[in-house]
Amino acid sequence: MSYHWLLFLHLTGAFLFVSGAVAAAVLRIAAMKREHPSEIALLLRAVRPAVPLIVLGLALVVTFGLFLADRLDDDLAAGWLVATFLLLGWIVLVGALAGGQDRHTRELAERIAADDDQPSAELAARLRNPVNLALNGSLLLATVAIVALMVWKP
Repeated sequence: MSYHWLLFLHLTGAFLFVSGAVAAAVLRIAAMKREHPSEIALLLRAVRPAVPLIVLGLALVVTFGLFLADRLDDDLAAGWLVATFLLLGWIVLVGALAGGQDRHTRELAERIAADDDQPSAELAARLRNPVNLALNGSLLLATVAIVALMVWKP
């Protein structure tokens, strides 16, 4: 496969990965600004289609990034690549953990919305859980760091 195709597929994966991550973050932040559980549930449900984009993007980035590194004779032990692999591992692990917590929050919002759709202190607390916010924030920071590493290759 030519260098240009490898680069195209790698960049396509990067765009899918980053756009899915940004969409999920924006929708989660929008949910935090709502009071009615039905609105919160709707916004958190809208995150679900972003997850396959993130996963597909991640698969393309890693697969074609490795092919590109091989094609360019890059050392896979180079610091910027090791840092990228560590950040990708962080994203996979923390993304699964934070995503599970967000799923439980969405399910709670759906249950409350089906009952009386009145604001809930428990739901608000879940949306603003500092540990979950820190985990989700770290995912965005890791994504930005990966993009920076790919662009500037220190």
